[in-house]
Amino acid sequence: MTLEQTISAIRPLDEKSMTAARNRFANIAMPLGGLGLLQDAIVQLAGILGQPVPDISRRAAVVFCADNGVVAEGVTQCGQEVTATVAENMGRGESTVCLMAKQLGMDVFPVDIGVARPIKSEKVLQFSVRRGTANFAHEPAMTWKEALEAVEIGIKMAEMCAEKGYSLLIGGEMGIGNTTTSAAVTAALTGAEAAAVTGRGAGLSTAGLERKIAVIEAALALHKPDSNDSIDVLHKVGGLDIAGLCGLYLGAAAQRIPVVLDGVISCAAALLAVRLCPQSVHFMVAAHRSDEPASILLLDALGKRPFLTAGMHLGEGTGAAAGVALLDLALAPYREMVSFADIGMEAYQPQK
Repeated sequence: MTLEQTISAIRPLDEKSMTAARNRFANIAMPLGGLGLLQDAIVQLAGILGQPVPDISRRAAVVFCADNGVVAEGVTQCGQEVTATVAENMGRGESTVCLMAKQLGMDVFPVDIGVARPIKSEKVLQFSVRRGTANFAHEPAMTWKEALEAVEIGIKMAEMCAEKGYSLLIGGEMGIGNTTTSAAVTAALTGAEAAAVTGRGAGLSTAGLERKIAVIEAALALHKPDSNDSIDVLHKVGGLDIAGLCGLYLGAAAQRIPVVLDGVISCAAALLAVRLCPQSVHFMVAAHRSDEPASILLLDALGKRPFLTAGMHLGEGTGAAAGVALLDLALAPYREMVSFADIGMEAYQPQK
């Protein structure tokens, strides 16, 4: 589907299934709201999937790999050649998210959506829009048409996952320099100062961080991205991986598949998606709060409370994978626990 068709296909959650899930929680033998945010997420999953007892046993991670021309400005600790190396490592199933996914029975689909050099792996899906973005310190990151194409590749990946029968998705990314692009996107969307949303990424020095902030400030002043137009923001200061994630989240919502959000880059993509279609936010579950400074701002903008605050900032979808593990743990008692009636005990009642 096109972006426009995808947005028009997104519908509200199933209230009957959500009510049934809430009633189930009220009747099983545990304190009211005892599972906290995990309980809320299970109710949300019920509404997305239309199942009072949601089945998320078929799950997949879609990881978009892309390079960013802005690394030429010295905003990273290493060169963009690392992106291709890690993408090929994913193709072998040896990256961090692949090893975590193996423990969760989760399939991983690495996608080359814009790595600077061709990937030498048959297991990395080839959907390259261009070989890395331009340096947005001097020119727009990509054309408007390329930004839209990258978003629609993300939509296509969600459709592929739906056809394969997956009932839960996580989105991940790999791209040297993408904490710079995500900070620029966050500042463009929220109006926040670049210094407030820019972090050290993979370990920049203080001088490197100051240079990174200055590059973002100059790019925003040069290009003046429209905060009300997600494609314009992507075109001017975005990344192809972020665009792919944005499309994945919209496509998943159209296919009625829940998505578990990862860290700051994932959440920047999610906010782009929500600006395109506010209804899509109801299909997103927040896994964790990243150590990057923009994380709290993005989660607040999305209206999300994450399960974890563990200081994670690895990317690839690893924080989202940890969130899926917690959902599995919470679903076990939800599915199997006895009711208050079964044990001859009065149910807890809400107190004023």
